[in-house]
Amino acid sequence: MTQITTVATTPIAGQKPGTSGLRKKTPVFMGRHYLENFVQSIFDVVGAAGKTFVLGGDGRYFNDRAAQVILRMAAANGAARVIVGQGAILSTPAASHLIRLNKTDGGIIMSASHNPGGPNEDFGVKFNMPNGGPAPEGVTEAMYKRTTEITEYRVLEAQDVDLGRIGRHELGAMVVDVVDPVTDYAALMETLFDFPAIRAMFAGGFRMRMDSMCAVTGPYAVEIIENRLGAAKGTCVNATPLPDFGGMHPDPNPTWAKALMDEMFGAVAPDFGAASDGDGDRNMVVGRGIYVSPSDSLAVLAANAHLAPGYKAGLKGIARSMPTSAAADRVAEALGVHHYETPTGWKFFGNLLDAGKATICGEESFGTGSDHVREKDGLWAVLLWLNILAVRKESVAQILHEHFKRFGRNYYSRHDFEAIDTANADAMFAALRAALPGLKGQDFDGLVVTHADDFAYTDPVDGSVSTKQGVRVLFDGGSRAVFRLSGTGTEGATLRLYLERFVTGPDELGEDPQSALAPVIRAAHRIAGIAAHTGRSEPDVVT
Repeated sequence: MTQITTVATTPIAGQKPGTSGLRKKTPVFMGRHYLENFVQSIFDVVGAAGKTFVLGGDGRYFNDRAAQVILRMAAANGAARVIVGQGAILSTPAASHLIRLNKTDGGIIMSASHNPGGPNEDFGVKFNMPNGGPAPEGVTEAMYKRTTEITEYRVLEAQDVDLGRIGRHELGAMVVDVVDPVTDYAALMETLFDFPAIRAMFAGGFRMRMDSMCAVTGPYAVEIIENRLGAAKGTCVNATPLPDFGGMHPDPNPTWAKALMDEMFGAVAPDFGAASDGDGDRNMVVGRGIYVSPSDSLAVLAANAHLAPGYKAGLKGIARSMPTSAAADRVAEALGVHHYETPTGWKFFGNLLDAGKATICGEESFGTGSDHVREKDGLWAVLLWLNILAVRKESVAQILHEHFKRFGRNYYSRHDFEAIDTANADAMFAALRAALPGLKGQDFDGLVVTHADDFAYTDPVDGSVSTKQGVRVLFDGGSRAVFRLSGTGTEGATLRLYLERFVTGPDELGEDPQSALAPVIRAAHRIAGIAAHTGRSEPDVVT
């Protein structure tokens, strides 16, 4: 017997979600009424009566218990049906696909993306819209407002649903369909890529290493890469999702995926290496003895996408976030398609994808995707690389070299200055913005400023305007420096400095990006007065 209970509650401060959802420490989410308040606020804003939702997460600690709470609350709020990944597991791109495939009214994803998981680490909840993409700012603001005024939530008193058993279940008057989290996503990938060509490449002795970092991509990678494409058993490592990600920081970059980097630069390296993050939407790709930056990966994928069946008709356009290098712009110009420079945030890509203005999108923080879903998709990027390698029958290094030879090379790096005193950081940016009008024409040891602004974006689809998205300083010849400030609070602020230098050939400046970027680095430090404002002359993190 089931019964709907209305529980009195009080607003909880600090429940402000962004387009990546609400992220807090796990104990906060486990606290009295916290998860329930936020979930009820979601249903109050989007409505639940008679609707169908998708539910799943990346398997981090508290994922299983949170799923049961959300299901009982969906039932109590009148939802007709919830489609759940088995074990409450769904990668973020797979959840986006299920929303679109089943034409649902949206979905709830439990994840804190690439952040660590565990009893004292991070947890998160976000709502995706019926198009499969993250809720826009207007919706998340409405959810936040609701959390500040909520006085009660509704929950069905019932036994847990057996989320380990695939099939149809009942929870009160609501239907719960537990589905294999991989099947529909894998079927989609088979429509996009040349699986026979990739299978033939593996059969011919091609070797790779796929590191899922004990996160959600593991089951997807094993099923697709090993089972369907025929890669050797054991190709996919760290493939079992664990509540604490095996103690790993599931962020696919050279620092946190060091074991993969060591293997790919070792004496007996595989032909290709890749890693994905906590919820499966980010990727890193590495060739034998060569690292591929996310910006270069986006450009190479765009230039070669036509080699995959799903993109043989060509691209409608290419979009990148403003801090991402302009390498993809050069590809778009060569292909004769429009390129878009957007603020950081996948919602801006979603508008372009929905409107048919872009096909492939990417950002410098290891996120790449296309119009097949409305999220970035780590495994999709890996499979497109495999398709390109299978068709071109060249190594990663050869493909990169040929790409640079054709399009030129955008040397690129990001320098992070962490835990800066917030007042000092704010003063630095105030001074930098004030100096922008006078920068044009200034010569910094041979680098002449051609343009300087605080990036603003007018969405070509809905006309919305986003301002103060980062300070850009462009130099003649295609070089630039971008300054962005993020993270305030007790730990201070983080200055993110993005550096780029364009050269027309692949071998002009050697392989070390930091050496190639040295003039731009010096110019950026002088322009912003980084040492004077922060006392720092060297970054804490270089990527």
